[in-house]
Amino acid sequence: MGTSTAPKGPDHQSPQEVETREDEEQNIKLTEILELLVAAGYFRARIKGLSPFDKVVGGMTWCITTCNFDIDVDLLFQENSTIGQKIALTEKIVSVLPKMKCPHRLEPHQIQGLDFIHIFPVVQWLVKRAIETREEMGDYIRSFSISQFQKTHSLPEDDDFMQRKEKSIKAVGEISGVYKPQRKYKRQSVAEKLLDEESKVHATLLEYGRRYGFSRQGKIEKAEDKKMVLPTGLASTGKNDAFSDDELQAAEELRIKTLMTEMAAMGIEESRLTASTIGQIVGLQSDEIKQIVSEYAEKQSGLSAEERPERLGAVQQHRRKLASLNKQILQKTKLLEELQTKCGALQAGCNEAKKTLNEVKNYTEKLGKEVAALETVESQADSNVLQKLQALVTMNENLKSQEQEFRLHCREEMARLQQNIESLKAEAAENGEKEPTKIIDQQYKVEREKLQKIRLLLARRNREIAILQRKIDEVPSRAELTQYQKRFIELYGQVSATHKETKQFFTLYNTLDDKKVYLEKEVNLLNSIHDNFQQAMASSSAREQFLRQMEQIVEGIKQNRMKMEKKKQENKMRRDQLNDEYLELLEKQRLYFKTVKEFKEECRRNEMLLSKLKSNLS
Repeated sequence: MGTSTAPKGPDHQSPQEVETREDEEQNIKLTEILELLVAAGYFRARIKGLSPFDKVVGGMTWCITTCNFDIDVDLLFQENSTIGQKIALTEKIVSVLPKMKCPHRLEPHQIQGLDFIHIFPVVQWLVKRAIETREEMGDYIRSFSISQFQKTHSLPEDDDFMQRKEKSIKAVGEISGVYKPQRKYKRQSVAEKLLDEESKVHATLLEYGRRYGFSRQGKIEKAEDKKMVLPTGLASTGKNDAFSDDELQAAEELRIKTLMTEMAAMGIEESRLTASTIGQIVGLQSDEIKQIVSEYAEKQSGLSAEERPERLGAVQQHRRKLASLNKQILQKTKLLEELQTKCGALQAGCNEAKKTLNEVKNYTEKLGKEVAALETVESQADSNVLQKLQALVTMNENLKSQEQEFRLHCREEMARLQQNIESLKAEAAENGEKEPTKIIDQQYKVEREKLQKIRLLLARRNREIAILQRKIDEVPSRAELTQYQKRFIELYGQVSATHKETKQFFTLYNTLDDKKVYLEKEVNLLNSIHDNFQQAMASSSAREQFLRQMEQIVEGIKQNRMKMEKKKQENKMRRDQLNDEYLELLEKQRLYFKTVKEFKEECRRNEMLLSKLKSNLS
C-alpha cells in the first residue's frame, strides 16, 4: 500500500496524492495500535529501534499468550526475523484467531504488508480480551503468590494469630464439650408415626429437654382450617372465642403430653436402667405387669414355633461363609498393599539406579571430551610451557605418593609405639612402677606436637601448589589466544559476506525495479503513439500537433537521459572515492599484520632470553 513506488512525470500527480493520504491514514492507525498495546502493558512498543512489524506482531503474540487460550501452536516471536520466519509466524497468528472466536478476519499478506487499517480492529479485540483475562486472573495470581509466600515465610501478626488460634480452638472445644446437647428422651419405635413437619421438629426438641410452643403461623392456619369447615351461617355469628389463646395453649399442652407419653427416658448407657424407668415400672399395677408378662410369653412361643431348624442352619452357614470370605478379602487386600509397596520401592530403586547410570555415562562422556580438548590444547601449546607443566604435575603426584607413604609409615609407627606403650604399662603394673609411664607420656606428647607441625607445613605446601595450579590454568596460552583470534576473524568474514550479499540483492532489486518502471513508461508511450497515429494523420493540424508532442517527448527523454548520465558520473566518482579509501584501509591492514608479526617475533625472542637468563641463574 504505502510501500509501492510513486510514478514520475506530470501526468501522474493525482495517484501520488491518493497514496500520500493513504500513508497518513496508515500512520494514524499504527499510532493507535501502539497506544493500545502500551495501554495493555506491552511496553516494548515504545522502543524506537524496533520496526513497525516487530512492534505490531510482537504485541499480537503477547496478547494471544496473555489471553491464556489453549492452542496447539508454538507462537515463538523473535525480533529481526528472516522473511521465512515472518511468513510462518503470521500464518500461525491468522490460524489461531478463528480458534479464539475473533469476530474480525485477517490474512497473512495483510500483516506482512503492514495493512494497519485491517490490523487495528484485530489488535483492539485482542487487547480487550487480554485485559479481561488479566482481570480474571489477577485475584487468582495474588492469592497464589500469597500462598507461596506463606509456605516459607510468616509475619509476626501471623505467629501471634496462630498462638491465639490454638488456645481459642482448645477453649471452644472444651466449652462445646461442656455445653453440648444431651439427649434425655427417646421416641419409642412402636409409637404413632408423625406426619407433619412441625410435630417432628417439636418431638425432636422434646427429646433434648426443650419445650417450645407451636408457631403463631401454625395456629392461624389451623384456626382458618376450622373456619373453612364451619357453615357460613355459624361463621357470621362472631363466635371467635372458641379459638382464643387459652384454648390454643391448652391444646398445645395436651399435644406435648401426648408426645411425652410416646417417649422413654435415656440414661448414661442404654443397657443401664435409670431411676425414672424403675419408678415407671414400680408405678404400674400388678395386674398390668401380669398381663404384659403373659403377652410376652405368647409372642416368644409363637416366634419359636415359627422358626425352623433347617432355615436357621442355612442362615448360620451363609453367615459363616460370608465371614470367611470377608476375612480372605481382607488378607488378600493386605497382601496386595504389601506387594504394591514392595513394587513401588523396587521401582524407585530401579529409577535411582538408572539415574546413577545416566550420571556416570554423562560424566564419562564429559571426561572424554575434556581429555580430547586437553590433548588438542597440548598439541597446540608451547613445548617449554608444556614441559614445565608436566614437570610440576609429576612433582605434585610424587609429593602425593610420598605423603600417602609417609602417612602409612606414621600409622605403622604409631601402632608399634602403642604396642610398646601397652607392654610397658603392663610391665609397670606388674612391677608397681609409675615413673616410666610418665616419661613415655611426655615423649608421646612431644612426638605428637612434631607430627602436628609437620601436618601444618604439608597443608600449607599443598595450598601453595593449588594456588599456583589455579594461576597457571587461568592464564590462556598463546595457542588459545591465536585460536580465539582466528574464530573472531572467521566470524567477521561471514558477517561481512552476508552483509555484502544482502547489499547486492538490494541493489539488484532496485535496478530491476527502475528498469521495469522505464520499460512500462516506454510501452505506454509506444501504445499511445500507435493509438493516436491514425487520428494525427487525418488532418494537417492534428499532424502538426502530433509532431510537436513527439518533439516534446523526445526532449523529455533527452533530459531524463542527461539526468541519468549525471547520476551515473556521480556514482562513478563515489565509487572511485570509496575504492581509494578501501586501498588505504588495506594498506593499514597490511601494516597492522606486519606490526603484529614483528611483535610476536619480539615476544618469542623475549621468552627465549628470559628462559636462558633463568637457566643461567639456576
